[in-house]
Formats: sequence, structure tokens, C-alpha cells
Amino acid sequence: MTPELFEKKVAEALENLPEEFQEKLENVEVMVEDFADSETLRSVGVRSKWDLLGLYVGVPLTQQSFFATHVLPERIYLYRKPILRVSRGPENVAAEIRDVVIHEVGHHFGFDDEELDAMSGNFE
Repeated sequence: MTPELFEKKVAEALENLPEEFQEKLENVEVMVEDFADSETLRSVGVRSKWDLLGLYVGVPLTQQSFFATHVLPERIYLYRKPILRVSRGPENVAAEIRDVVIHEVGHHFGFDDEELDAMSGNFE
């Protein structure tokens, strides 16, 4: 899958989120990269560049302060090549992108990995 088509699928996944979620993503930038860099992998305790599909970088909404000044945009990174690898075929790429987007948006809303894993069946 070309990088352009992958980014189109990411845009579609974001557009298909419920409107109330989209409204809370105004300060969130979504970035697509082939892989996470080695510093990022080390910082999250991941050994292989193939094992990280996405990453939320920012302060979750549940921890943001009204008094905070100069807040940088939050970021969601999607790592294209690992997502393509776990998709096991072009017919599954959109669903895998959707799952990673929902997972990282969940982190923006303050959910941890265990909570997101427990809720994953509700996103189908």
C-alpha cells in the first residue's frame, strides 16, 4: 500500500469517529511515519521497530489543567510499516488502522492500555 493511500485510510478512520470525539481532537495532530525512531522505542520499552503500531504523545484530557499556558499540540503517531505487517493483507489494513486510531485516541481521553484492551470489543 502506498503511503498516500495509507494516509487516506487514516483520514477516513478519523472522520468515522463519533462527532463528540472529533471535537475533542482539535489540538491533536496525527502523524504517519514508517517506523518509530530508536529513541522513541527505548522510551516506551519496545525492542523491535516492528512492535510499535502507534503512540500517543501528550497530556490526556483527564490530566490537563485549565491554568496550563502554552500547551503544545498533542500528537498521535501511526507507524505505517508495522501496521501493514500485522494487517496480513490489504483487505485488513483499514480495520487495523481504525483499531490503532481508536486505541491512541483512547489514550488522549485518559484510558490506559488495560482499560482499552478491556473495552476493545465495544468498538467493533
